[in-house]
Amino acid sequence: MNDEALLRYSRQIMLEQIDIAGQERLLAGHALVVGAGGLGSPVALYLAAAGLGRLTLADDDAVELSNLQRQIAHGMADLDRPKAESARDAALAVNPDCDVRAITRRLEAEALAVAVAEADVVLDCTDRFESRYAINAACREAGVPLVSGAAIRFSGQLAVFDPRDPDGPCYACLYPPGEGGDEELRCAENGVVAPLVGLVGCFQALEALKLVSGAGRVHRGLSTFDGLVGQWRHFRVPRDPACPVCSG
Repeated sequence: MNDEALLRYSRQIMLEQIDIAGQERLLAGHALVVGAGGLGSPVALYLAAAGLGRLTLADDDAVELSNLQRQIAHGMADLDRPKAESARDAALAVNPDCDVRAITRRLEAEALAVAVAEADVVLDCTDRFESRYAINAACREAGVPLVSGAAIRFSGQLAVFDPRDPDGPCYACLYPPGEGGDEELRCAENGVVAPLVGLVGCFQALEALKLVSGAGRVHRGLSTFDGLVGQWRHFRVPRDPACPVCSG
């Protein structure tokens, strides 16, 4: 790191859990962020600000006026722009030294597998079960940690799934495929209070930072947040021996 980088990241380097070695791991790190909306916005901004060296932002959607209530990487000037490009520009405005790539198509099949395999950590910021299952399967196959977040109405949740842990569960252990798919909740149909996505997205960014830098202990289990009463709850998530994704 040069003098400018040492000054920029000095408040993190001062932390004994990160120090210079951890900051250098961040600068060499690569995160794949799938979804550049409510959750992906704070994720992209904070990971760029914290000094993650490479960010790949994937989203096939465009910015709409209704997004601006909560998707803080976008502004009025970004209406009708691809969200991945808008979020890329916002992240670069925070930290121009971050290498940010925008993917404006939906990552599927081989393209998803390749993108996941290139990353050190994947952050699922989507709002569809179909996408979440596909991302989870790709992370299990590639052995890449997955930080999963969700937010709807006044309720948020976060879980980290690390396939490098032989006893760790995967997303399909928590939500078995075919169970609850008909009850999928999305912000467009059900609404969401604006700061909630920021809270969950920041939680995701923190866990990704810990995974890449080596600081602290990575989150285990499932954490849920009730925004109406301001209460967090934590649940243990065991590995499902019959899970169709990770039981083999």
